[in-house]
Amino acid sequence: MRFVKLSPTALKALVAGDLDAASEAAGIRLTPYLVDERWLWEVRLADIDADPGAAEWIARAAVADDGQVVGHGGFHGPPDAEGVVEVAYSVDPAHRRRGHAKAMLAALLDRADADPRVTAVRASIRPDNTGSRATIAGFGFFKIGEQWDPEDGLEDVYLRSKRTTRGR
Repeated sequence: MRFVKLSPTALKALVAGDLDAASEAAGIRLTPYLVDERWLWEVRLADIDADPGAAEWIARAAVADDGQVVGHGGFHGPPDAEGVVEVAYSVDPAHRRRGHAKAMLAALLDRADADPRVTAVRASIRPDNTGSRATIAGFGFFKIGEQWDPEDGLEDVYLRSKRTTRGR
């Protein structure tokens, strides 16, 4: 699994529903699923406007080993004051149940572990989202509490300390 950064130009084209322009800006053929996520790209554009350095952490197309874009992933932003980043990923429904979410998560954790500013990775998951809970299983996450998200409602909050050695 690899990630292709979505520039503000690509994000603006996705928000506008222009898949061809977004694909050209990204340098890879994007999918209609990414256009369907326009609400997220609006949020990410605002994040980048507020902090241009956030662009290195957010808004990436997820590309499987066969070259297909299977979703998107990244983090909610750069490390916070304590060095924590929150992981975010989504698999296109047409590509689910094939191991892509775990592959995305593994690649994102490797990215976080490689950055000296990161101390831990956070994940927030609705209690009824058994798929996401299964995805993080075996990656060292521990439930540390709950939070209320205005979009998703109640979420369980998990934390995983940074790994300094390879392996899971």
